[in-house]
Amino acid sequence: MAGAFHAWKDEERFCRVVGLDEIEKNDFNLNIPRYVDTTEPEEEIDVEEELATLRELMAERDQAETVMLGHLEEVGYDA
Repeated sequence: MAGAFHAWKDEERFCRVVGLDEIEKNDFNLNIPRYVDTTEPEEEIDVEEELATLRELMAERDQAETVMLGHLEEVGYDA
């Protein structure tokens, strides 16, 4: 952390060197988000791919349920 300060360089999502004029424009407010965007980039999601995965998992669940119900019937439980 101190290295970023002593280097006096911008570091993405961590620090940025700003002039006094910019600080003055922000009413001398030194809140970090006014000067540095610290938000994490959002992960891209392929909805079609995720839906396909969900359908596969649901089919596996249904198959496992069928097997389990069959075993329960074999040992006398009414499913």
